[in-house]
Amino acid sequence: MKIVRFVDSAGVVRWGREVQSANCDEPRAQRWASPLLGDLFGEHSFSDESVVIERCLAPARPPNILAVGRNYRAHAAEMKAGDIPSEPLVFMKATTSVIGPDDEIILPHSAPDEVDFEAELAVIIGKIAKNVSEDRAMEYVFGYTCANDITARDCQKRRDKQWARAKSFDTFCPLGPALVTCDDFDPRAATIRSRLNGQLMQEGHTTDMIFSVRALVSYLTCQFTLLPGTVILTGTPHGVGFARSPQVYLRACDEISVEIDGIGNLTNRVVNSE
Repeated sequence: MKIVRFVDSAGVVRWGREVQSANCDEPRAQRWASPLLGDLFGEHSFSDESVVIERCLAPARPPNILAVGRNYRAHAAEMKAGDIPSEPLVFMKATTSVIGPDDEIILPHSAPDEVDFEAELAVIIGKIAKNVSEDRAMEYVFGYTCANDITARDCQKRRDKQWARAKSFDTFCPLGPALVTCDDFDPRAATIRSRLNGQLMQEGHTTDMIFSVRALVSYLTCQFTLLPGTVILTGTPHGVGFARSPQVYLRACDEISVEIDGIGNLTNRVVNSE
């Protein structure tokens, strides 16, 4: 099932199940959703009536964003990471970095020159999880969405030499376009792509992950308590701008898209800070 978070025609923010319209193949066709009734992570149902989707929002409101670096073998190699790690490389992104589909990525005034893209599969936790075994880890996963782990490489690599600011500028965590529930998506068999202005930049498969979704969820619950809505970014395939020759960074007016088969296309335009 695909669940969207959206603003309706009355300006109300809702969750809902998108319904197909008769004109869904038209580029500017009106979109509709059946509103969710109840608790997204608890008992809920969907209304029999449909409402207009005026604007889609990020399909998660995470209490925390946990992320994993260099979790694809080919990406670890292009970043010259050395030996395969024995444990996941974990970092966090500020929740204020979250934006939704079609929102603008803002090049920060203090670090506009080396802003990079990272297409990722995001996991959304559905219930409180602590010290969970790998055997039971998937019981705590509610669903999945596309993510773009935007990164200011100069802050990450030279200026700060750690990742907090580089990963957490406002607008540096696009999520969307929909949340696909775990019964409708297999994270072991997903292809992930990014396209910059229509040109394919990244294409990888989750079989290249060093640590699987199951392993990551279990590992993270042994470090932190995961609350419902927690977002886990699971790493990016090879092809990021930093590792290219010449390097490729985001510039104003660029359009960057993340595609995951079975979830959809997350597209954002890049702008300069005011």
